[in-house]
Amino acid sequence: MAHSRELPGAIAWLDRASERLGRSLSWLILAMMLIQFLIVVLRYAFSVNSIPMQESVMYMHAVVFMLAAAWTLKHDGHVRVDIFYRAMSPRRQALVDLLGTLFLLLPVMVFVILTSLGYVGKSWRILEGSPDSGGIPGVFLLKTLIPLFAGLMILQGLVEATRHFLVLTGRIDPPAHDHDHAEERL
Repeated sequence: MAHSRELPGAIAWLDRASERLGRSLSWLILAMMLIQFLIVVLRYAFSVNSIPMQESVMYMHAVVFMLAAAWTLKHDGHVRVDIFYRAMSPRRQALVDLLGTLFLLLPVMVFVILTSLGYVGKSWRILEGSPDSGGIPGVFLLKTLIPLFAGLMILQGLVEATRHFLVLTGRIDPPAHDHDHAEERL
């Protein structure tokens, strides 16, 4: 049986969608830096302060942090203590990752969704806005990122669980991870 790196149909589509979302969100980092630079110039050179501009940086940061977490999972970029993990075979790593996804990631993300729905719902009911005068009237949108983050993590977690299962069963080759050779580049 020939090995490949390809995932089956809908799973591959979800994986590509996560990739596109992550790459798209990376542009917000540039916008955030430019707006923050403008805020500093306006404040210190012209004594002009803009609450909406300051809040927009916070909103963009929240969007990047919350919605790109699934992309980070896809690229194995979350922090881990891998003293034992890095010495494991790719199949054993796939087993550890599969178990971690099924018994840690997915239950925690379901918990995040279930516990945040009331909080987010209350914010939507009153169309919660900024506590600062002149601020962005969209705190309810900001809070919506919480269950959206968890939903995206669940979807990418299912993609990763499928990938790990297929590696375990020998149907696809293990993915090459950039961090595997990080020490060699130092």
